[in-house]
Amino acid sequence: MKREMKGNVCVFCASSANIDERYLEAARELGRRLAQGGWRCVNGGGAVGLMGAVTDGALDEDGEVTGVIPKFMVDNGWCYDRLVDVIVTADMHQRKQMMSDMADAVIAMPGGVGTLEELLETLTWRQLGLVKVPVIILNTLGYYDPLLAMLRHAIGEGFMKESHSQLWQVADTPQQAIDLLENARPVEFESKY
Repeated sequence: MKREMKGNVCVFCASSANIDERYLEAARELGRRLAQGGWRCVNGGGAVGLMGAVTDGALDEDGEVTGVIPKFMVDNGWCYDRLVDVIVTADMHQRKQMMSDMADAVIAMPGGVGTLEELLETLTWRQLGLVKVPVIILNTLGYYDPLLAMLRHAIGEGFMKESHSQLWQVADTPQQAIDLLENARPVEFESKY
């Protein structure tokens, strides 16, 4: 029997394979918990790293996953062949916009510059009122501690308002991320200007 979907959770995460196995297990667990909770996972459609692991976790629990991937990545063979629902975009910009448009919430797992860029752009869009969905930073193994310290520093130095600390929530485990997702409420904060 097919589950009724609660909504789409966009998961930003690494496509790197040469990483600590604990990151991969956290990604598989997040995928499993999203599927068990009736959430569709939307990610970048890649086969390796955390992206492939979160997809595996969700699909292994009969969950739904939509991969959004640029054509050049498909042409390079980077699209995960387990995915049934794949949206091919013209480029990276269209991919990010489509993922954002589809998202009812965002969870950012560890990753490199691509993941950081996706997370920070989403926080910027949220700060400007262009995106209103919850953003949860899954801080596996304390990966995001330096970024969170930098954001606190930006607030302390006046580059961001104190209320902007509500642009994101932080979870240490996949279960905490799901709990935050399930209990998400709209948050109001001061305009940047």
